[in-house]
Amino acid sequence: MTSEIFVPFWGEPALLFETIDSVRAQSIEDWSMTVLDDCYPDESVAAYFASLDDPRVTYVRNETNLGITENYREAIRRARGEYVTILGCDDLMHPNYLEVVRTTSRAVPSADVIQPGVVVIDESGAPISPLVDRVKQRVLAPRGGSGIAVLQGEQMATSLIRGDWLYWPSLTFKTSTLNRIDFRDGLPIIQDLALLMDIAFENGTLAYNPEIAFSYRRHGASASQKTLMDGRRFNDERTYYHQAAELAAARGWSRTRRTARTRLMSRLHAVSELPGVLRHGTRAGLVSTLAHIFHL
Repeated sequence: MTSEIFVPFWGEPALLFETIDSVRAQSIEDWSMTVLDDCYPDESVAAYFASLDDPRVTYVRNETNLGITENYREAIRRARGEYVTILGCDDLMHPNYLEVVRTTSRAVPSADVIQPGVVVIDESGAPISPLVDRVKQRVLAPRGGSGIAVLQGEQMATSLIRGDWLYWPSLTFKTSTLNRIDFRDGLPIIQDLALLMDIAFENGTLAYNPEIAFSYRRHGASASQKTLMDGRRFNDERTYYHQAAELAAARGWSRTRRTARTRLMSRLHAVSELPGVLRHGTRAGLVSTLAHIFHL
C-alpha cells in the first residue's frame, strides 16, 4: 500500500522544510506527499520545492487563500489511496511513522483513525512536557502496556469527549471515512474534535498504537494559545459539548451524554489557563474562561 500524505501549509518555511525532510527519511519508501501552499507570502517555499529532486513530492500553490478548514478539505478531495495522513506543516514524522501505521492497520483493519505514540517538542525541537500533554498522555489516553488499544462507537466517543487526547496532525485516516464525514461548519477552533466525534457517532473505530513515531510541535505563542486568551476556544468548546450531549442522547449513549454535559476535564483545563488569561487575556477571554468553569 502506498501511503498518501498531505501537508496543508501556512507558517514558517524553515519548519516546513524540516517536516518535509522527516517524511523523506521514512524507513518505508513507498509513499507520496502533496504540499498545499495556501498562498503563504514567501517565494523561498516555491523555490525550495522547485529544487527538490524527489518525484514522490508534489507542490501545489492554491490560487486563492482557502483558510485552514478548506485547505484540509482540499487535501481530502485530492486523496486517492486507502489511507491518508494530513500532516502539520511544522511537525515531524519519526523514521518509523509509516511502519507503525501500517502495522496498526494490519492488526486493526477496521480502524477509521490510527493514532501512533507522540512526543511533544517546542519551537526549537527540544522535548517538553506541559501540563496539558501530561494529562493527555498519562490520564486520558488508554493504558495497558505496549499493545494496540481499540475503541469503537460509544467507547470512543466517551473517551474523546472526556478529554481529547489525540494529536490531530499525527493521525492517519481511512480516506473513505473522511470522504463520508465532513468537518462541521462554525467550529473552527475544535473542528478536529467534532469530526472525530462524528466518526465515533457513526460507530467508527480508533486504534491507538503507543509506539513513539511522531513529534508534535507546541508553540508558546501559537494560534491555539491566542484563542484561549481572547475567549474563542472555550466559546467553541461549550457550543460543541452541548451539541455532543444532544447527539449522544439521540443514540441512547447515556455515558457519553453525561460526560459531555459535565465536561469535567475541559473545565479543569479552563482552571489551569485562568492565571494566564488574567495576565495576558482580553476581557472577553476572561468572561469566557469563567463561564466555562462555572456554567454547565
